[in-house]
Amino acid sequence: MGPRGSGILVALLGLGLCSLVASSKPTPCQCSRLNPQNRKNCGFPGITSNQCFDVGCCFDSSVAGVPWCFTPLPMQESEECVMEVKARKNCGYPGISKEICASRNCCFSDTIPEVPWCFFPQSVQEEELV
Repeated sequence: MGPRGSGILVALLGLGLCSLVASSKPTPCQCSRLNPQNRKNCGFPGITSNQCFDVGCCFDSSVAGVPWCFTPLPMQESEECVMEVKARKNCGYPGISKEICASRNCCFSDTIPEVPWCFFPQSVQEEELV
């Protein structure tokens, strides 16, 4: 195989790995911590739970009138940091660094402007008590 053929092989391998990552099953926290009213449709009418999970989405048919197959919350470094933006309780100050935030045993995500970037984690035990 020449240099051109190996480049194509590398590109195809990269696309395949991206497909695997995109379709990985979300964690329970990514699905259960999302308010049903905030769900964004990720499927089609009549989609099964297996089909939904196969494309990397969450499935919950227990709430009528909202999408049953929906986009999960973004993955964080720790499942305790997976939560809706409005659930974040500030653990820092504007401009706090990831390192200082971590020294406070808090979560850090700077992907959304004008919300707390350093916030308290939410334990699974707290979630079960609510």
